[in-house]
Amino acid sequence: MADMDIYEDSRTVSRSDLAAWLRQLANQLESDGRLFYGAAGAVTVADTVRCELEIERESETEVSVEIEFSWTEPARVKAADEEEPAKDDEAAEPTDTTPPAAS
Repeated sequence: MADMDIYEDSRTVSRSDLAAWLRQLANQLESDGRLFYGAAGAVTVADTVRCELEIERESETEVSVEIEFSWTEPARVKAADEEEPAKDDEAAEPTDTTPPAAS
């Protein structure tokens, strides 16, 4: 599966606001391991993660700091009521994607 962006945000903030945001992320990681983003999104971080810190001088006047952590999610267990995908030699039934009519 290719990389899929889930959420991205970019803004200019004060150093104090940046520190508060990092503390908020740390508190979320420490409490139940869920990081909240956007209006209602959340991702659960595994108990063990791979961490990377990169500090680069981009130019004479610009420095960047990147903090990255990643983990592998456990394989998804297929529910008993999920159907097997159609094989190449079997014709797949068309699926109706029309939303139900309003009542």
